[in-house]
This record gives sequence, structure tokens and C-alpha cells, in this order.
Amino acid sequence: MAYISFENVTLGYEGQAVVSNLNFEINKGNYLCIIGENGSGKSTLVKTLLGLRNAMGGKISFGDGLRKNEIGYLPQHTMVQKDFPAIVSEVVISGCLNRRGLRPFYNRAEKLRAKEAMERLEISHLKDRCFRELSGGQQQRVLLARALCATDKLLLLDEPVAGLDPRVTEELYEIINKLNTEGVTIAMVSHDLDATTKYATHILHVGQTPLYFGTKEGYMKSAIGHEFIRIRRRKK
Repeated sequence: MAYISFENVTLGYEGQAVVSNLNFEINKGNYLCIIGENGSGKSTLVKTLLGLRNAMGGKISFGDGLRKNEIGYLPQHTMVQKDFPAIVSEVVISGCLNRRGLRPFYNRAEKLRAKEAMERLEISHLKDRCFRELSGGQQQRVLLARALCATDKLLLLDEPVAGLDPRVTEELYEIINKLNTEGVTIAMVSHDLDATTKYATHILHVGQTPLYFGTKEGYMKSAIGHEFIRIRRRKK
């Protein structure tokens, strides 16, 4: 059974449907890229996956050992995040809040989990630095480590490289790809077609009507894939 399965799902808000008849699944080990034009429903899909918004219709199932609260989330970078007044180790271990529950302190296992997450993201040397003093790329690594503290099963990444320079962008993509090869399932919202065609195993192209879900190779051969890639590259 898939980690997450959408069957004929309708998404929207305030009674207005944004996406209808959405069918796709995320399986263990996938690297799924979610693409589409602005206003196509990507943000609504992210909120639905996180349980912040209910579907208007259809069926959403969780399986293969994944629970609803086991999705690590890396949101789009915002000024609020950039000015977050905490040191790096505090930001990272806050990803264990759901595990801690009502306990007043983090236990040894949670502290070890945070330490290992920082090691995986190569930010251990930053653990005592103030988060808001870091570069954009360093901040994204910290927030990715925080997401890993929440779960090492499925990471949902929303435009993780927005605003980063090309070198830092490539470094972050390589880290995400390494996590995927180590067994972490990735679902990433992206406008970056070069990264999508390089790293994705599967592509979900959302729109008001069902457009495409399947392998990257199938998308590259499809009519919608050819057209979307042509338009995007023309806009560069």
C-alpha cells in the first residue's frame, strides 16, 4: 500500500473547488515533484497533505506504516523564519515537539535525533549560532534538519530553494537527493524544471482538470510535459 493515496479528490476552500478528480500516490522511496502554473492548486494540495485543510470530496488514504503526523515539512522561506530568535540547536530539536508530547523536556533519544539530523545536514558547527544570523542556504539546511527530526519517512518541501543563489541551490538539491537515496521519501513543490527533470522519479502536474501523474520519463514524453517545459524555458 502507498504511503499516501488520493482517489478522485477535490480540493478547494470557501466552497470553491480548485482541483477536481485528483488521483495520485506517493510510495516509499519516491522523489515526487509537484508542478503547475500559479493558482493551479499546489498550495491547497500542500495544506491538505499536512491536514490543515480538508478535501471537498474523494478519498485520501495513509498506509505502509506512515501516520498522518509523520510528514516532515519545509515551508517556503519567509522573513518571519529569517528573523526567528533562537539558536540552531533549538530550531532543529523543535522538530521533535510532537514526539515530546506533554513532557516539559526533550529526552535523550530526541536530543540524539537532533544531533544526528544536524550531522546529516552538515551543520553541527552551527549549533550554537543564532538562526537569524545565518545565510539563506544555512537557514534552509537548519529547517531541513528540523523536518528530519519530525520524521525520516516523508519530507514535504515547498519551493525549498526559492531565493537562493545557484551554487547554494545546487548544494541543497544534492543534499535532498542524498536523503532520498538513503531512504527518505521526497514530495517537493517546485518551479525548477531543471531540478525536476534531474532528480524526480515521479511528477504530479496539477491544474483545474487532471493533467498528469506518473514517472518522470513518461512526463517528458507526454504532450503536457512537452508544452509545459517549452513555455517555462521560453520564460527564462
